[in-house]
Amino acid sequence: MALVILQRIGLGLLTLLLASLLIFAGVDFLPGDLASHLLANNATPANLAALRLELGLDRSWYVRYWEWLSHMLSGDFGHALSNRRSIIEDLKPRALNTFFLAAYAAVLAVPLAIVVGVVAAIRQNGIFDRFVNVIALLSISVPEFFTGYLLVMLFAVKFHIFPVLSNVTPNTGLLERLYLTFLPMTTMVMVVVAHMMRMTRASVLAVMASPYIEMAVLKGLPKWRIVVEHALPNALAPILNVVALNLAYLVVGVVVVEVVFVYPGMGQWIIDSVSKKDLPVVQACGIIFAAVFISINILADVLAIISNPRLRHPR
Repeated sequence: MALVILQRIGLGLLTLLLASLLIFAGVDFLPGDLASHLLANNATPANLAALRLELGLDRSWYVRYWEWLSHMLSGDFGHALSNRRSIIEDLKPRALNTFFLAAYAAVLAVPLAIVVGVVAAIRQNGIFDRFVNVIALLSISVPEFFTGYLLVMLFAVKFHIFPVLSNVTPNTGLLERLYLTFLPMTTMVMVVVAHMMRMTRASVLAVMASPYIEMAVLKGLPKWRIVVEHALPNALAPILNVVALNLAYLVVGVVVVEVVFVYPGMGQWIIDSVSKKDLPVVQACGIIFAAVFISINILADVLAIISNPRLRHPR
């Protein structure tokens, strides 16, 4: 099992390396001259040459990629082009805001999705099962930004229960932060619960067709006990995978939600940086998003291996 886990970690690191190359190349090869954009009306030949030398644009792309990667591995993400501030200093509070919002949504979404999925499997083809499937399909079909605007219009504009903007600061207390981020959290929960609930239901129902489940039914065990004690443990591997994918989405896919609610996280920052063509900030946020996504998927693979005895030995 240790060998299989090490293989998963090694593949994850290789994937992260390739992702860093794609992020750097995708940003570095954007059309247009970065130096001319930054200097605007002051773009004289002398100023352009000096700025290209300062930014390292006179060197080959692979040399700049290696320098960027080595500095990043040492914890140095460079400086923003817009304000010359250290990226890591501005990144810390924004990353904490993004991770807080993702954790806030995950704490509510994961238990809710698993419980509703199990109950739907127990009451297969019943009224509850049909109702949650309709709600899940509706939730999946509606884009998160549209859901966010609907929540704002209903709970912020019409009933004045929650604020329109989720404007938090480092000095915001926990209870106030939970209140201010309730609407963006609800938007994210409505998106990810549907996927996890449907996968939980499908995985449990797939296991319910096994011979040992039929034997438990013939013994007269209650259906809820069969599902919870016998079917659910053997259906954990696909459930863990879909939970991991949705947890990764809560961090990586938070960009749209943060823009809707003007939440000071990494998603809002990367959108602002793209508009300003602040490429070092875009690259830093991109590599962090990639690292989080890959790490969560590696964790899901490891948990699936641990939960399923058939995956504990390499073949």
